[in-house]
Amino acid sequence: MQPGNALGPLLGRGAHLVRARLEARLSQYEVTPAQTHVLLYLCRCGGQALQGQVTEFLKVKPSTANGILDRMMDKGLITRTVSGSDARQRLITLTGKGREQQALFEKGFQESEAVLVRGFTPQETELFRNLLERIIRNLEEDRTQC
Repeated sequence: MQPGNALGPLLGRGAHLVRARLEARLSQYEVTPAQTHVLLYLCRCGGQALQGQVTEFLKVKPSTANGILDRMMDKGLITRTVSGSDARQRLITLTGKGREQQALFEKGFQESEAVLVRGFTPQETELFRNLLERIIRNLEEDRTQC
């Protein structure tokens, strides 16, 4: 196999291009990629989640999550309140504006996905997804062994 055909660099280049094209589509909404991830996560959680859960999902330090959430509050995308069950925890809730933005992001993600698999048959798309999932599992298993 020639170095230019190695899977690792090809996957890395593909991931970079996917991320760049998606960010270009979403940049018109004046939110960062991290803020987009928070909105999508909150939507999957029914519009609310504890701040600790959001921090864990983002895989960032609590201070970094605080900054992201502060800017989202400034934009009117979320509210942050004391959790009713534990006053030490904060509950992050999507606002109406946050839900509207999330719907636009979903559209952007769908457009990006369509470009990604343009020319693929549904069977090829499913096979590709399965192969990528297997690669991810292999790498995650390897990470736990090293």
